[in-house]
Amino acid sequence: MAKDRLLVTVPDETLRAAIGRTPEDVEVLLWDMTGPAPADEIDIVVTPYLGGRGSLSNLNNMKTRLVQGQFVGYDGIDKLLPPGHVFANASSVHETSTAELALALILASQRGLPDFVRAAEKGHWAPAWQPSLADRAVALIGYGPVGRAIEERLLPFETHVARVAHRARTDERGQIHGIDELTYLLPTADIVVVAVPLSDSTVHLINDAFLTSMRDGSLLVNISRGKVADTDALLAHATKGRLRIALDVTDPEPLPEDHPLFALPNVLISPHVGGATSAMLPRMARLLTEQIARMQRGLVPLNVVLTT
Repeated sequence: MAKDRLLVTVPDETLRAAIGRTPEDVEVLLWDMTGPAPADEIDIVVTPYLGGRGSLSNLNNMKTRLVQGQFVGYDGIDKLLPPGHVFANASSVHETSTAELALALILASQRGLPDFVRAAEKGHWAPAWQPSLADRAVALIGYGPVGRAIEERLLPFETHVARVAHRARTDERGQIHGIDELTYLLPTADIVVVAVPLSDSTVHLINDAFLTSMRDGSLLVNISRGKVADTDALLAHATKGRLRIALDVTDPEPLPEDHPLFALPNVLISPHVGGATSAMLPRMARLLTEQIARMQRGLVPLNVVLTT
């Protein structure tokens, strides 16, 4: 690759404009990864936000120094990224917005907002007594950056948060439970929030046994990946009406029109929009600007999660 000039490609004009002015020795070109690449050797390739995974095969026979994703999850990237590339995810870009949505789903479900909206659409005034978020016991399953961001927002609501990670450990806030303790934790939780990455060990983590262990009337929130939950098990338990469920992710995705989950009053579904807010673009621009600066200084890129 040319040593006198850093070549960066971004998938759209919006991101290029958000980056603003770059040093004179940095050239930023548009490439959405669907057509011919502007060069055989590119220092940093930024993938599209939507459809970015499917476009990775277009890097075959190309040389890059960094492939920068615009998403946090990187499950399956190892099977899509051709050999010889370094992939970084967008950690620091989506965690805050995803945590906001998790809190929104929790509050909407706890305070009965979907019921109020449905009543208002029919012109009905329908007051009802609803469970609080204050004083509720929350099992937070997944304690990576998204899980920690969710915890930071739960604590001011005066909740009791039991944190669960792959392995048990302690930190400055005390105990973090291991995933093997779910059998004991699920029956004690009023709200269960799942924010784990998708992996072989988390596929269908939320299954019939998991849901059966949850206490009557409790709320399940899945903010991770659709395949973390067994959709048939979700539907079976939701249909019984024993649990309340809030989902930002589904399997399959998108959920087919007229899927029975949509019709259940105890199920709240958002269409995988955890990171889709106004915060994304400036944060993505800041991350890319930092990656450019680090590459110019010869430093290791941030957020590297895979090298093929």
